[in-house]
Amino acid sequence: MRGPTVLAIGAVLTLAVGGYLYWRNMMATQTPEGLAIANGRIEVTRVDISSKLAGRVAQVRVNEGDTVQKGELIAELDTAELRAQLAGAKATVQRAAAAIARAEAEVAIRKAEYDLAEVEMQRAVHLEQTSSGTKADLDRRRAQSLVTAAQIQGSRAAVGEAKAAKEIADAQVMQIQAMLDDSELHTPVSGRVEYKLVQAGEVVAAGGRLVSMLDLSDVYMTVFLPTGDSGRVALGSEARIVLDSVPNAVFPATVSFVAAEAQFTPKTVETQNERQKLMYRVKLAIDPKLLERYRDYVKPGLTGNAYVQVKPDAVWPARLSLRLPNVVG
Repeated sequence: MRGPTVLAIGAVLTLAVGGYLYWRNMMATQTPEGLAIANGRIEVTRVDISSKLAGRVAQVRVNEGDTVQKGELIAELDTAELRAQLAGAKATVQRAAAAIARAEAEVAIRKAEYDLAEVEMQRAVHLEQTSSGTKADLDRRRAQSLVTAAQIQGSRAAVGEAKAAKEIADAQVMQIQAMLDDSELHTPVSGRVEYKLVQAGEVVAAGGRLVSMLDLSDVYMTVFLPTGDSGRVALGSEARIVLDSVPNAVFPATVSFVAAEAQFTPKTVETQNERQKLMYRVKLAIDPKLLERYRDYVKPGLTGNAYVQVKPDAVWPARLSLRLPNVVG
Protein backbone atom coordinates (compact mmCIF):
# COMPACT_ATOMS: atom_id res chain seq x y z
CA MET A 1 0.00 0.00 0.00
CA ARG A 2 2.90 2.31 0.64
CA GLY A 3 4.17 2.10 -2.90
CA PRO A 4 0.92 3.24 -4.61
CA THR A 5 0.52 6.04 -2.04
CA VAL A 6 3.98 7.40 -2.82
CA LEU A 7 3.26 7.21 -6.54
CA ALA A 8 -0.02 9.04 -6.05
CA ILE A 9 1.64 11.81 -4.04
CA GLY A 10 4.36 12.12 -6.68
CA ALA A 11 1.76 12.38 -9.42
CA VAL A 12 -0.07 15.11 -7.53
CA LEU A 13 3.15 17.08 -7.02
CA THR A 14 4.04 16.71 -10.68
CA LEU A 15 0.65 18.00 -11.72
CA ALA A 16 0.92 20.88 -9.26
CA VAL A 17 4.36 21.91 -10.51
CA GLY A 18 3.27 21.57 -14.10
CA GLY A 19 0.17 23.62 -13.42
CA TYR A 20 2.21 26.33 -11.75
CA LEU A 21 4.68 26.47 -14.66
CA TYR A 22 1.82 26.64 -17.14
CA TRP A 23 0.18 29.43 -15.14
CA ARG A 24 3.46 31.33 -14.97
CA ASN A 25 3.98 31.03 -18.72
CA MET A 26 0.45 32.18 -19.35
CA MET A 27 0.99 35.21 -17.13
CA ALA A 28 4.28 35.98 -18.88
CA THR A 29 2.69 35.91 -22.33
CA GLN A 30 -0.48 37.74 -21.36
CA THR A 31 -0.42 41.35 -22.56
CA PRO A 32 -1.31 43.81 -19.78
CA GLU A 33 -3.93 46.49 -20.44
CA GLY A 34 -2.53 49.51 -22.28
CA LEU A 35 0.58 47.68 -23.46
CA ALA A 36 1.43 46.04 -26.79
CA ILE A 37 3.79 43.11 -27.14
CA ALA A 38 5.94 42.17 -30.13
CA ASN A 39 9.09 40.23 -30.75
CA GLY A 40 12.09 41.78 -32.41
CA ARG A 41 15.82 41.79 -32.85
CA ILE A 42 18.50 44.11 -31.53
CA GLU A 43 19.97 46.16 -34.36
CA VAL A 44 22.76 48.70 -34.56
CA THR A 45 23.63 51.48 -36.98
CA ARG A 46 26.43 50.47 -39.36
CA VAL A 47 28.94 53.03 -40.57
CA ASP A 48 31.15 52.39 -43.60
CA ILE A 49 34.52 54.13 -43.58
CA SER A 50 35.19 54.90 -47.24
CA SER A 51 38.04 56.57 -49.08
CA LYS A 52 37.30 59.89 -50.74
CA LEU A 53 40.33 59.41 -52.99
CA ALA A 54 41.59 56.60 -55.17
CA GLY A 55 44.92 55.18 -54.12
CA ARG A 56 46.94 52.41 -52.59
CA VAL A 57 46.26 51.44 -48.97
CA ALA A 58 49.37 52.07 -46.88
CA GLN A 59 48.04 50.46 -43.70
CA VAL A 60 44.89 49.53 -41.83
CA ARG A 61 45.39 50.10 -38.13
CA VAL A 62 42.42 48.07 -36.82
CA ASN A 63 41.22 44.49 -36.86
CA GLU A 64 37.75 43.01 -36.77
CA GLY A 65 36.30 43.20 -33.28
CA ASP A 66 38.47 46.12 -32.15
CA THR A 67 36.80 48.89 -30.15
CA VAL A 68 37.68 52.37 -31.39
CA GLN A 69 36.95 55.88 -30.21
CA LYS A 70 35.54 58.75 -32.27
CA GLY A 71 38.27 60.50 -34.26
CA GLU A 72 40.73 57.61 -34.03
CA LEU A 73 42.96 57.00 -37.07
CA ILE A 74 42.04 53.63 -38.55
CA ALA A 75 43.58 53.59 -42.06
CA GLU A 76 45.97 55.50 -44.32
CA LEU A 77 46.53 55.74 -48.06
CA ASP A 78 49.97 56.00 -49.66
CA THR A 79 50.80 59.71 -49.98
CA ALA A 80 54.23 59.73 -51.65
CA GLU A 81 52.90 61.31 -54.85
CA LEU A 82 50.85 63.88 -52.98
CA ARG A 83 53.83 64.87 -50.83
CA ALA A 84 55.87 65.47 -53.99
CA GLN A 85 53.06 67.61 -55.41
CA LEU A 86 52.91 69.53 -52.15
CA ALA A 87 56.64 70.27 -52.28
CA GLY A 88 56.28 71.57 -55.84
CA ALA A 89 53.29 73.73 -54.90
CA LYS A 90 55.18 75.24 -51.96
CA ALA A 91 58.10 76.05 -54.28
CA THR A 92 55.62 77.80 -56.60
CA VAL A 93 54.40 79.85 -53.63
CA GLN A 94 57.95 80.94 -52.85
CA ARG A 95 58.56 81.85 -56.48
CA ALA A 96 55.35 83.90 -56.53
CA ALA A 97 56.38 85.68 -53.33
CA ALA A 98 59.71 86.59 -54.94
CA ALA A 99 57.89 87.90 -58.02
CA ILE A 100 55.76 90.12 -55.77
CA ALA A 101 58.89 91.53 -54.13
CA ARG A 102 60.46 92.28 -57.54
CA ALA A 103 57.28 93.92 -58.81
CA GLU A 104 56.97 96.09 -55.69
CA ALA A 105 60.62 97.11 -56.04
CA GLU A 106 59.94 98.04 -59.66
CA VAL A 107 57.05 100.23 -58.50
CA ALA A 108 59.37 102.02 -56.06
CA ILE A 109 61.93 102.63 -58.81
CA ARG A 110 59.28 103.99 -61.16
CA LYS A 111 57.99 106.28 -58.40
CA ALA A 112 61.48 107.68 -57.87
CA GLU A 113 61.87 108.26 -61.60
CA TYR A 114 58.48 109.98 -61.68
CA ASP A 115 59.41 112.26 -58.77
CA LEU A 116 62.66 113.21 -60.53
CA ALA A 117 60.79 113.84 -63.78
CA GLU A 118 58.34 116.08 -61.94
CA VAL A 119 61.18 118.11 -60.41
CA GLU A 120 62.88 118.53 -63.78
CA MET A 121 59.59 119.48 -65.42
CA GLN A 122 58.93 122.17 -62.78
CA ARG A 123 62.44 123.52 -63.33
CA ALA A 124 61.85 123.58 -67.10
CA VAL A 125 58.58 125.47 -66.55
CA HIS A 126 60.41 128.08 -64.47
CA LEU A 127 63.20 128.42 -67.01
CA GLU A 128 60.74 128.75 -69.87
CA GLN A 129 58.80 131.45 -68.00
CA THR A 130 61.99 133.44 -67.36
CA SER A 131 63.15 132.92 -70.97
CA SER A 132 66.14 130.98 -69.65
CA GLY A 133 64.99 127.73 -71.21
CA THR A 134 63.32 126.59 -74.39
CA LYS A 135 59.77 125.39 -74.93
CA ALA A 136 61.12 122.23 -76.55
CA ASP A 137 62.96 121.30 -73.35
CA LEU A 138 59.78 121.87 -71.35
CA ASP A 139 57.80 119.61 -73.68
CA ARG A 140 60.43 116.89 -73.35
CA ARG A 141 60.32 117.05 -69.54
CA ARG A 142 56.52 116.94 -69.55
CA ALA A 143 56.49 113.89 -71.83
CA GLN A 144 59.08 112.17 -69.63
CA SER A 145 56.87 112.77 -66.59
CA LEU A 146 53.87 111.20 -68.36
CA VAL A 147 55.96 108.16 -69.37
CA THR A 148 57.17 107.55 -65.84
CA ALA A 149 53.58 107.86 -64.54
CA ALA A 150 52.47 105.23 -67.04
CA GLN A 151 55.35 103.00 -66.00
CA ILE A 152 54.18 103.22 -62.40
CA GLN A 153 50.75 101.95 -63.46
CA GLY A 154 52.34 99.08 -65.36
CA SER A 155 54.49 98.14 -62.37
CA ARG A 156 51.46 98.18 -60.10
CA ALA A 157 49.63 95.88 -62.51
CA ALA A 158 52.61 93.53 -62.36
CA VAL A 159 52.31 93.51 -58.56
CA GLY A 160 48.65 92.54 -58.87
CA GLU A 161 49.48 89.71 -61.27
CA ALA A 162 52.21 88.44 -58.96
CA LYS A 163 49.84 88.48 -55.98
CA ALA A 164 47.18 86.64 -57.99
CA ALA A 165 49.75 84.01 -58.96
CA LYS A 166 50.65 83.58 -55.29
CA GLU A 167 46.98 83.17 -54.34
CA ILE A 168 46.65 80.42 -56.96
CA ALA A 169 49.77 78.73 -55.62
CA ASP A 170 48.46 79.02 -52.05
CA ALA A 171 45.16 77.45 -53.16
CA GLN A 172 47.06 74.56 -54.75
CA VAL A 173 48.93 74.01 -51.49
CA MET A 174 45.65 73.99 -49.55
CA GLN A 175 44.07 71.60 -52.06
CA ILE A 176 46.95 69.14 -51.87
CA GLN A 177 47.02 69.44 -48.08
CA ALA A 178 43.29 68.65 -48.00
CA MET A 179 43.94 65.56 -50.12
CA LEU A 180 46.68 64.52 -47.71
CA ASP A 181 44.24 64.96 -44.83
CA ASP A 182 41.67 62.87 -46.71
CA SER A 183 44.29 60.15 -47.09
CA GLU A 184 44.06 59.59 -43.34
CA LEU A 185 40.74 57.93 -42.47
CA HIS A 186 39.36 58.65 -39.01
CA THR A 187 36.27 57.06 -37.53
CA PRO A 188 33.36 59.52 -37.15
CA VAL A 189 31.83 57.50 -34.30
CA SER A 190 32.88 55.37 -31.38
CA GLY A 191 32.12 51.71 -31.82
CA ARG A 192 33.36 48.29 -32.80
CA VAL A 193 34.99 47.22 -36.07
CA GLU A 194 32.68 44.75 -37.81
CA TYR A 195 34.59 44.03 -41.03
CA LYS A 196 38.07 44.85 -42.27
CA LEU A 197 37.44 45.02 -46.01
CA VAL A 198 40.94 45.68 -47.42
CA GLN A 199 44.55 44.88 -46.64
CA ALA A 200 47.69 47.02 -46.91
CA GLY A 201 48.90 47.23 -50.49
CA GLU A 202 45.49 46.98 -52.11
CA VAL A 203 44.32 49.74 -54.46
CA VAL A 204 40.90 51.24 -53.80
CA ALA A 205 38.76 53.44 -56.01
CA ALA A 206 37.29 56.73 -54.91
CA GLY A 207 34.45 55.88 -52.57
CA GLY A 208 35.82 52.40 -51.87
CA ARG A 209 35.02 50.97 -48.44
CA LEU A 210 37.90 50.07 -46.15
CA VAL A 211 36.26 49.32 -42.80
CA SER A 212 32.69 48.66 -41.66
CA MET A 213 31.87 49.72 -38.11
CA LEU A 214 29.06 49.32 -35.63
CA ASP A 215 27.98 52.52 -33.89
CA LEU A 216 27.39 51.13 -30.41
CA SER A 217 25.88 54.41 -29.28
CA ASP A 218 22.92 53.89 -31.62
CA VAL A 219 21.40 50.52 -30.67
CA TYR A 220 17.71 49.79 -31.06
CA MET A 221 15.16 47.02 -31.44
CA THR A 222 12.87 46.89 -34.46
CA VAL A 223 9.38 45.47 -33.90
CA PHE A 224 6.18 45.35 -35.92
CA LEU A 225 2.84 46.37 -34.47
CA PRO A 226 -0.62 46.01 -36.02
CA THR A 227 -2.66 49.01 -37.05
CA GLY A 228 -4.64 49.15 -33.82
CA ASP A 229 -1.54 49.38 -31.66
CA SER A 230 0.71 51.44 -33.93
CA GLY A 231 -1.98 54.10 -34.24
CA ARG A 232 -1.85 54.65 -30.48
CA VAL A 233 1.93 54.65 -30.12
CA ALA A 234 3.47 58.09 -29.74
CA LEU A 235 7.08 59.06 -30.24
CA GLY A 236 8.81 59.04 -26.89
CA SER A 237 6.49 56.40 -25.42
CA GLU A 238 8.04 54.10 -22.85
CA ALA A 239 8.94 50.52 -23.71
CA ARG A 240 10.53 47.51 -22.06
CA ILE A 241 12.79 44.93 -23.69
CA VAL A 242 13.29 41.38 -22.43
CA LEU A 243 16.03 39.56 -24.31
CA ASP A 244 16.00 35.80 -24.78
CA SER A 245 19.64 35.68 -23.71
CA VAL A 246 18.93 37.52 -20.42
CA PRO A 247 15.31 36.55 -19.58
CA ASN A 248 15.52 37.83 -16.01
CA ALA A 249 16.54 41.36 -17.06
CA VAL A 250 14.19 44.11 -18.21
CA PHE A 251 15.80 46.95 -20.17
CA PRO A 252 14.18 50.36 -20.65
CA ALA A 253 13.67 51.77 -24.14
CA THR A 254 11.89 54.61 -25.91
CA VAL A 255 9.87 54.73 -29.12
CA SER A 256 12.04 56.71 -31.55
CA PHE A 257 10.33 55.93 -34.87
CA VAL A 258 6.94 54.79 -36.16
CA ALA A 259 6.62 54.01 -39.87
CA ALA A 260 4.19 56.14 -41.83
CA GLU A 261 3.22 53.26 -44.12
CA ALA A 262 2.39 49.62 -43.50
CA GLN A 263 5.09 47.04 -44.16
CA PHE A 264 2.70 44.28 -45.25
CA THR A 265 -0.13 45.58 -47.41
CA PRO A 266 -2.81 43.12 -48.61
CA LYS A 267 -3.12 42.84 -52.39
CA THR A 268 -6.92 43.07 -52.23
CA VAL A 269 -9.07 45.87 -50.97
CA GLU A 270 -8.87 45.95 -47.21
CA THR A 271 -11.92 45.14 -45.18
CA GLN A 272 -12.10 45.93 -41.50
CA ASN A 273 -10.69 42.50 -40.63
CA GLU A 274 -7.96 42.72 -43.24
CA ARG A 275 -6.79 46.06 -41.85
CA GLN A 276 -5.73 44.18 -38.74
CA LYS A 277 -3.10 42.44 -40.88
CA LEU A 278 -1.31 45.69 -41.64
CA MET A 279 1.93 45.91 -39.68
CA TYR A 280 3.91 49.07 -38.97
CA ARG A 281 7.58 49.16 -38.19
CA VAL A 282 8.51 50.68 -34.84
CA LYS A 283 12.00 51.40 -33.51
CA LEU A 284 12.74 51.25 -29.79
CA ALA A 285 15.87 53.20 -28.92
CA ILE A 286 18.05 52.29 -25.96
CA ASP A 287 19.79 54.98 -23.91
CA PRO A 288 23.48 55.25 -25.00
CA LYS A 289 24.58 55.78 -21.38
CA LEU A 290 22.93 52.50 -20.42
CA LEU A 291 24.60 50.79 -23.37
CA GLU A 292 28.02 51.86 -22.15
CA ARG A 293 27.50 49.84 -18.99
CA TYR A 294 25.57 46.87 -20.38
CA ARG A 295 27.20 46.58 -23.80
CA ASP A 296 28.08 42.92 -23.21
CA TYR A 297 24.40 42.08 -22.66
CA VAL A 298 22.75 44.17 -25.39
CA LYS A 299 24.40 42.96 -28.58
CA PRO A 300 23.35 43.22 -32.23
CA GLY A 301 21.36 40.24 -33.43
CA LEU A 302 19.91 39.21 -30.08
CA THR A 303 16.21 38.42 -30.11
CA GLY A 304 13.59 39.10 -27.47
CA ASN A 305 10.20 40.55 -26.64
CA ALA A 306 9.31 44.20 -26.50
CA TYR A 307 6.45 45.74 -24.54
CA VAL A 308 5.29 49.15 -25.76
CA GLN A 309 3.09 51.58 -23.88
CA VAL A 310 0.10 52.40 -26.11
CA LYS A 311 -1.77 54.24 -23.36
CA PRO A 312 0.00 57.05 -21.47
CA ASP A 313 -1.52 55.96 -18.16
CA ALA A 314 -0.76 52.25 -18.60
CA VAL A 315 0.78 50.69 -15.49
CA TRP A 316 3.75 48.39 -15.85
CA PRO A 317 3.20 45.06 -14.08
CA ALA A 318 5.72 43.85 -11.52
CA ARG A 319 7.22 41.33 -13.92
CA LEU A 320 8.12 44.20 -16.29
CA SER A 321 9.69 46.41 -13.64
CA LEU A 322 13.15 47.58 -14.62
CA ARG A 323 15.74 44.95 -13.70
CA LEU A 324 19.25 45.36 -15.00
CA PRO A 325 22.00 42.74 -14.84
CA ASN A 326 24.62 42.99 -12.14
CA VAL A 327 27.83 44.34 -13.60
CA VAL A 328 31.07 44.06 -11.64
CA GLY A 329 32.94 47.34 -11.54
